[in-house]
Amino acid sequence: MDRTRVLGTTGYVPDGVLSMKEIANGVRRRRRVGDIPPVYPNGWFGLIESHKLAIRQTVPISILGLNLALFRDEKGNAHALNAYCPHLGAHLAVGGRVLGNCIECPFHGWRFRGDDGKCVYIPYADKIPDVAQVKSWPIQDVNGWIYLWYHAEGLEPTWVIPEIEDIVKGNWTYKGRTEHHVNAHIEEIPLNGADVIHLNQVHGPGLVAGVDLRHMYARFWEFIKHIWTATWEPYPPPDGHLASITLKHCLNLCGVPFKMLNLDVFARQIGPAIVYLEFRSIFGKGIYIQSVIPTEPMVQKVVHNIYVSKSVPTLFAKFLLLAEAIQFERDIMIWNNKQYQHKPVFVKSKEDSLMMRHRRWFSQFYSENSPRMTFQKESLDW
Repeated sequence: MDRTRVLGTTGYVPDGVLSMKEIANGVRRRRRVGDIPPVYPNGWFGLIESHKLAIRQTVPISILGLNLALFRDEKGNAHALNAYCPHLGAHLAVGGRVLGNCIECPFHGWRFRGDDGKCVYIPYADKIPDVAQVKSWPIQDVNGWIYLWYHAEGLEPTWVIPEIEDIVKGNWTYKGRTEHHVNAHIEEIPLNGADVIHLNQVHGPGLVAGVDLRHMYARFWEFIKHIWTATWEPYPPPDGHLASITLKHCLNLCGVPFKMLNLDVFARQIGPAIVYLEFRSIFGKGIYIQSVIPTEPMVQKVVHNIYVSKSVPTLFAKFLLLAEAIQFERDIMIWNNKQYQHKPVFVKSKEDSLMMRHRRWFSQFYSENSPRMTFQKESLDW
């Protein structure tokens, strides 16, 4: 299963005159940016799913304000280099070819080593200048994803992404993906894990009520009700980059529990942009891997992959992935149309205190030189 929703296809209110793309652009222009945190935090970020990068293949990637040349060398190792050749600026991943552990510029044949970005061959020169190199980025290829380490201060990775043992050993099988593009600050998306009060408000109505917030409370669907309980907790040092979410879901039909769709979920937030949501169902176990990828300062690509144990029927796995997508698209309608509140009006409650704690926890991923965005009339500059 592969369900993809690009920006403008979901999460906006149509008016019958403008196209959804025009509506999306209008909302983005009108929404006051305000005092928002830096747009690109520090941490590991998904570049591409591993199976989409074959040996000797090159892929151009734009993420975190960077343009990258991603390639897999002849031994199967992935590398990410700054995209532009320092000679005359050709894009290494657009027509470049992989030779050994190097990528060759399509313009004049300069070859750059994936491990450190140094130029190791110029076909018409005997001596290679020391400055002939491009930046090579730290990469981790794990759990079906190729991740890149980004830090505004240039620090090397301070933690690694944990392997999911059941995926590595082949105990869990890949059953599909969803992809959504969201018009929001990156911090808004993981905040949902600590926003326990929104679960029954936004995700209480049955899936058949759809994703449009304006219509999902129709009386016709009131006999179906999702009931959620959740807790959120940050880890203590030295694992302060982690947080946990415990979630229970049950479905009521006409007030009677329908236990077949009960789920117990334990989720780990890993840095600013990765979440593992491990679940237990009546058929067996599985996991969603969520990757939040900042393609622009206020646009996030969010990909969910699902893996399940061999006891879980394929049809049920696809249903779970579709159900997750429908619930996520309800959140998108909130995110696409809201603004970031720098000083929210919180009440004295354990629910609001969780969101305050999450904001403090997330702030650790910003540093002095993290890129910021300012608002200028009709443009968003950062």
